[in-house]
Amino acid sequence: MPAAPPPSATFFDHVYAVVRRVPRGRVTTYGAVAQMLGRPRGARAVGYALNALKDHGDDSAYGDVPWQRVINAQGRISIVNRAFDAAEQAARLRAEGVAVDDTLRIDLDRFGWDGLDWAEVAAIIGRR
Repeated sequence: MPAAPPPSATFFDHVYAVVRRVPRGRVTTYGAVAQMLGRPRGARAVGYALNALKDHGDDSAYGDVPWQRVINAQGRISIVNRAFDAAEQAARLRAEGVAVDDTLRIDLDRFGWDGLDWAEVAAIIGRR
């Protein structure tokens, strides 16, 4: 299991820590990540965090964040994440076995991830 971010970690670091835990072949939503982190209205901030990955370029500390596994609440690949192309996101998800239809929709009932429990999130954000 990846290490938790340091106590001085930012919200973006917390987002990356949660997204790193989304299993291969599963997806979650921007809102679900925000909810796990105690920011129920923070879906857009999660999108900003994933969009900011492009600013890290080839930094290996961020290369392992599976950004493609985060989609919008309607079960679609979203344009919120402008750092990456929707076709690339669809291709990456398909390579993991996630069915993505021609309208970029994913069945959340079939491929959705239930998320982390409160103890796992507390460890990520440094609250025990």
